[in-house]
Amino acid sequence: MARVTTYLNFEGTAEEAFRFYAEVFGTSVGPILRMADMPAGPGPELPEEERNHVMHATVEILAGHVLMATDMLASMGHHLVVGNNTTINLEPDTREEAERLYAALSEGSSDCFPLQEMPWGVWGTCLDRYNVRWMFNVANEA
Repeated sequence: MARVTTYLNFEGTAEEAFRFYAEVFGTSVGPILRMADMPAGPGPELPEEERNHVMHATVEILAGHVLMATDMLASMGHHLVVGNNTTINLEPDTREEAERLYAALSEGSSDCFPLQEMPWGVWGTCLDRYNVRWMFNVANEA
C-alpha cells in the first residue's frame, strides 16, 4: 500500500523527540533499532556514546501518517543543518484540534506564526524545540 512518511534526522535526540510526539498525538513509538543493534561493518567501531543512538524509529501521527527518524553520527562526519527543508503539514478536522496540537508543539519553540484566519481557513506554523517545522491548516467548512 502506498503511503507518505516524513524522515527526520536528529543529533542524539531522536528517541526523546519521538516519545514527545507520541505523547502529543496519543500514539506510541514503534520498535527502536539502536546503532549497537546493527552488525559490525567495515570501518571503525562506533564510539561508546553513539552506540545507543537511534538507527531507526517510527511514530504514527495524524491520519496514519508516519514519521521515521535516525540520529546522525558525528564520528562518521554527519552534521545536522537546520533549515526550512522539512515541514510537516497537519490538517486536523477542527480548529480546536489544531489549537491543541499547536499549543503542544509550539511549547519551547521559536519562529512561530500563531494560528490565524486565512481565506481558506485557519493557518499557522512553528519550529518546535527539536527544530522540526510544523504547519497547521484547517479548511473552511464547505
